[in-house]
Amino acid sequence: MIISPPIQSSQNPKVQLVRALMNQGKARLKHQAFVAEGVRLVEDGLHSKLPLKFVLHRQTSSTRSMSLLEELSETGVELNMLEDQLFDSLSGTEHSQGVLGVFEIRAFALPDHADFLIVPDQLRDPGNLGTILRSAEASGAQAVLLPPGNTDAFAPKVVRSGMGAHFRLPIQHLPWEVVENLVEGLAVFHADMQGEQICWQTDFKQPLALLIGGEAEGISPEGAKLATSSVRIPMAGETESLNAAVSASLLMFEVARQRASR
Repeated sequence: MIISPPIQSSQNPKVQLVRALMNQGKARLKHQAFVAEGVRLVEDGLHSKLPLKFVLHRQTSSTRSMSLLEELSETGVELNMLEDQLFDSLSGTEHSQGVLGVFEIRAFALPDHADFLIVPDQLRDPGNLGTILRSAEASGAQAVLLPPGNTDAFAPKVVRSGMGAHFRLPIQHLPWEVVENLVEGLAVFHADMQGEQICWQTDFKQPLALLIGGEAEGISPEGAKLATSSVRIPMAGETESLNAAVSASLLMFEVARQRASR
């Protein structure tokens, strides 16, 4: 691996681009790119269908980071070494592993005959959305459809919380009318603590979409029109409600459990 002198200037075009991608949704939209930080995420991305545009890494790297950089150099990916302090000023984590990759945002094709879709609605918290994406991929959901009002799925904290789901799961920001068309013919279950049906007793083997509202505002008027019924998770304690990501994960794996028993 050929080692060039480390980049020291914050005015370097790639440094400026990464800073914009990490902090501005408009920049991610304009460049159709996002940042994945950490060895595990860059490895996942490297072995996915998403093009890796370039990599930035610290001058001082861990053994695991060096192993990844060696692998990357063999693929011909452009590697850019940064002076440690400059890299740390870009990093979105407290204890960075010293490597980040810029990947192209490319929408994976949606299934022709969908029967298990996730529709977050007014989810503002990046950690919650990332956890939902992670659970969606793990439970076998076919796609996550994000209507207006959700946080950006490609923001750094969402990508970190998603733990690689961005590289394997169709995730699309779409207008409500497109979401409505995609869930046509599916049972659309709205997760609600006052839901009509108990989730363990609901038929999740049928083609369906799960509509997950945000903790602060619940579902939007558009989401309410889309829902065909509501489900609740019974709780023995006195807690008023569960975290949105926890609720969504429980419901997704109940879908997976029921379908596995068919």
